[in-house]
Amino acid sequence: MSISNLFMKTEMKNEIRVNGNRLWNALMAMAEIGPGVKGGSNRQSLTDVDSQGRHLFQSWCEAAGLTVSVDQMGTMFAMRAGTDPNALPVYIGSHLDTQPTGGKYDGVLGVLSALEVVRMMNDLDIKTKHPIVVTNWTNEEGSRFVPSMLASGVFAGVYTLDYAHGLKDKDGKTLGDELKRTGWLGNEPVGIKHRPMHAYFEYHIEQGPILEAKGKSIGVVTHGQGQSWLEVTLIGRAAHTGSTPMNMRANAGLAMARIFEMVHGIAMENQPGAAGSVGQVFFYPNSRNVLPAKVVFTIDIRAADKEKFDKMCVRVDAETRRITASLNVGCSIERIGHYDPITFDPTLVSRVRNAAERLGYSHMDIFSGAGHDACWVAKVTPATMIMCPCVGGVSHNEAEEISKEWAVAGADVLFHTVVETAEIVN
Repeated sequence: MSISNLFMKTEMKNEIRVNGNRLWNALMAMAEIGPGVKGGSNRQSLTDVDSQGRHLFQSWCEAAGLTVSVDQMGTMFAMRAGTDPNALPVYIGSHLDTQPTGGKYDGVLGVLSALEVVRMMNDLDIKTKHPIVVTNWTNEEGSRFVPSMLASGVFAGVYTLDYAHGLKDKDGKTLGDELKRTGWLGNEPVGIKHRPMHAYFEYHIEQGPILEAKGKSIGVVTHGQGQSWLEVTLIGRAAHTGSTPMNMRANAGLAMARIFEMVHGIAMENQPGAAGSVGQVFFYPNSRNVLPAKVVFTIDIRAADKEKFDKMCVRVDAETRRITASLNVGCSIERIGHYDPITFDPTLVSRVRNAAERLGYSHMDIFSGAGHDACWVAKVTPATMIMCPCVGGVSHNEAEEISKEWAVAGADVLFHTVVETAEIVN
């Protein structure tokens, strides 16, 4: 009996699993490129070490018989041909770039599991009607070039190519120049018009504690939280901390503190399924005995329900302006990133859930608390995600950890879901 016929027999195909040792070895090999100082990874987008990781990935793809193309955002597409030249490809992927103090699995697990799907199909001589494309999106993290999920955003038409190429890192280097310098500026135009998709799957670590706490191996991702990033600039008046009367100050630091508390309070009022945080903060002149003349900080608002998300965004903006006006502090708010909550394709979500069930893996529906390339891609094609647990919910941290068993379980579900969607040919 051929593998294709065997795969059609439900009671037999569920015994087919990916090569877990090969997947894990690939993860560990990639982690050797751009190692962090505490066991994690530092391969920020379009750095020399990111380029090394890309070259290694490309060599693995070519060894698996894939044809690698690169677009004008540096995104890598590695295609396994299908039997029908008119069938649209099934895309699988994530990203290889990391935070400055990132873990070994965030993004990387999705890219290398996608490659493992293809390697396993080669091992079993499985042919599919639809081509399969393994994808590495550029600058998902946004740690070097803001905003995050940049290449997928250009692909989905959220950002223009010129805007993305003109973005600068902290040293003033533009993304466009770094694409050229590292050799990853491709010739292929960017966008769904040039790369129409049949479906898109992304496998990722949860980056939160829910799956581990619930004892589930697989997260069936039904939604992605909406996310709004605001950069707030407060203008006060620099003055001596000892000789300036309390009632005669324009204290940008006090305004910032009250805004911090307000953001937290609004998020707590909208539980469950909502979050509000303040991350990056800069004080000027940042002297211990000078009231700050300027404070710049970011607000991060998230929710999975659109009505709740919209109300939170409006309230945070209004309350920020009310607080600053009451303290005689100037205020400007720039929205530097925004997307509405995402509902992933119900048919693809059902396939993921059914695959986990057939394979005997414990699973639960979950929404993504973090932004992912799938959130932008879902705007232009049917898409969904699969998640596996991570220890303690820790991510964006060198201490990020997953077990081999978790990694393989999600890759198994990915394999079966992708093969079903790509349609086996006898």
